[in-house]
Amino acid sequence: MSLKYVFRKMLPNCDNIPVTGDLDSELDFLEQIPETLEDCFKILSTEARDLYLSRTVPILDHPPTPLQFYRDYVSYNRPVLIRSAVSHWPALDLWRTNEYFRRELGSTEVTVAVTPNGLADSPVGDRFVLPEERRMKFSKFLDILENPESEPGIFYIQKQNSNLTQELPQLVEQVPELSWASQAFGKSPDAVNFWLGDKRAVTSMHKDPYENIYTVIRGYKDILLHPPTDLPWIPYRQFTQAVYKSSQDKTFSIQDIEGGETVPWICIDPLNPDLNSYPEYFNTTPIKVRVYAGETLYLPSLWFHHLSQSQGCVSVNYWYDMEFDIKYNYFNLIKNIKQLDKQNKC
Repeated sequence: MSLKYVFRKMLPNCDNIPVTGDLDSELDFLEQIPETLEDCFKILSTEARDLYLSRTVPILDHPPTPLQFYRDYVSYNRPVLIRSAVSHWPALDLWRTNEYFRRELGSTEVTVAVTPNGLADSPVGDRFVLPEERRMKFSKFLDILENPESEPGIFYIQKQNSNLTQELPQLVEQVPELSWASQAFGKSPDAVNFWLGDKRAVTSMHKDPYENIYTVIRGYKDILLHPPTDLPWIPYRQFTQAVYKSSQDKTFSIQDIEGGETVPWICIDPLNPDLNSYPEYFNTTPIKVRVYAGETLYLPSLWFHHLSQSQGCVSVNYWYDMEFDIKYNYFNLIKNIKQLDKQNKC
């Protein structure tokens, strides 16, 4: 029985298969006997697109039940955008402007990431550069955010150690845990993070070992996604660890971290990919989504993602530890095969 026959029999009953061009051509490709590892990787990506992924993120107008969320999205490791999942959150009203933060948290000290270019935790040349972290009062941070030219550098509250519960516990009750997500995952969140910053601050492309429930409270986030099946086409390099340091004249330098190990990190900018250096990236399936205030994105574990934002965007995300199950095994298998193939080509 041919793959084309099987797929054609599936199509009338499967509303998740996207229109990706000439389906017959893709099915003919799948029936070919692969001759190289690159052929195998292409078949993997094609099957993923045709069986359960789409070129856009699915949208729900109302929060799902735990069963629906798990059955339709978590089990498939597939993202979904939910438009009214947090309509009951007090934060949607209280955090519309900075006034509430100034009044209630102005004297609270927070950890702020500062860089000269908005690239924190990101490759710069042959270095993987961490931001300079500064402790300052929330009111001082807001002054800089509202008048970015008042201080050299780009400022971003982005510390990912459950900074909402650790540094801003007063805000926790305004963004209560989403019960349908916790019930579907069968656990409580491992971390809750608070994000607020300059539109020039960018999060470089990476993946996380977490199930991510990401909600925008104010403004919007632009998120570029790649499914785990794009792993063969996403280039990595080893980078020396370094950190930004500012001097008394308020200029920045990059300093190596003494004793720091090299870091494997993605070495391509998905918004401006260098296809001359990394032609294999052409084979990827980028998916773009803009998450507006009041919307929640389920970002599955092991999905690659790159984030940018509007000025003064406020967001909160809940991290749940992923299950280290068969999808993790398969991901590592593809990673190891990719590395072996790269070594054999050298």
